[in-house]
Amino acid sequence: MEATTFLSGLIANYGHFFNLAEIQRVLTDPVSWGIIFWLIILEGLLSCDNALVLAVLVNKLPKHQQKKALLYGIWGAYFFRFVAIGLGTYLVKITWVQIVGAGYLLWMAGKFFLSKSNTEGEGEEEQETKVSGFWIKLVGPFWATVITVEMMDITFSVDSILAAFALSNEVWVLFVGGLLGILMMRGVATVFIKLLDKYPELEASAYVLIALIGAKLMGQAFGYHVSHTIFFSVMALVIIGTIVLHYIREGGKKAA
Repeated sequence: MEATTFLSGLIANYGHFFNLAEIQRVLTDPVSWGIIFWLIILEGLLSCDNALVLAVLVNKLPKHQQKKALLYGIWGAYFFRFVAIGLGTYLVKITWVQIVGAGYLLWMAGKFFLSKSNTEGEGEEEQETKVSGFWIKLVGPFWATVITVEMMDITFSVDSILAAFALSNEVWVLFVGGLLGILMMRGVATVFIKLLDKYPELEASAYVLIALIGAKLMGQAFGYHVSHTIFFSVMALVIIGTIVLHYIREGGKKAA
C-alpha cells in the first residue's frame, strides 16, 4: 500500500508540469524569478568550466556532427532535469531526505575550503575528456560522444540540482531555472570564465552560497524557515562583498 501511495503521489507531482494555472502563477511571481535568477548564477559559477570539458568532447567529432551532438546533449539534459526535478521535489519534502541533502551540500562546501591541492582536480578533468572505448566499439564514435556528454552532464548537475531543491519546491521554478542554466552553461560559459578570471574569489563565493543553501535546507528539516527576502539579500551581499574585497586586495597590492 505504501508503494502505491508513493507512486500515486509521485505521478501527481509530475502533473504540476502540465498545470497551466500553476505555470502562469509561477511566471508572474517576482519571488519565483528571484529564485530562478540565483539558480542561473549558481549554475554559471559552478558549471562554466564543465561546459568547456563538454566542448572538448564534442570537438573530437567531425565538424558536421558537432552541433548535432550538442543538440542531442541539450535535449538529454532537459529530460534528465525533468525526471530529477519531478522526483526530487517530491522526495525533498521528507525530513530525512532534507537532512541528507543538506549534509551533502555542507560537506561539498567544506571539502572545497579544506582542500589543499588542485592536483587531483586536474587529473579528474583530464580523465573527463576521454570517450569510453567500450561505447565507441558498441555504438560508434558519434553516439559514444553523445552518451559521454549525457553522463558528464548528469555528474555536473547533481550539485546545482540539489542546491535548487533547497531554494524551492516549485517544479516550474526549478525547471525554468534548470533550462536557462543549461543554455547558459552551453552558450555563455566563456562569460563566466572571464568573470572568474577577473574575480577569482567568486569560485569560493559560490561554495559559500552552497554552504548557506545547505544550512537553509538543514534548518527547514528542523522547522526553521528564513524568508526569501532575507536569504536573497544575504546571497547578494556575499557576491557584492567578494567583488569589493577583490578591489581592496588589488588596491593593497598596487600600494605595496
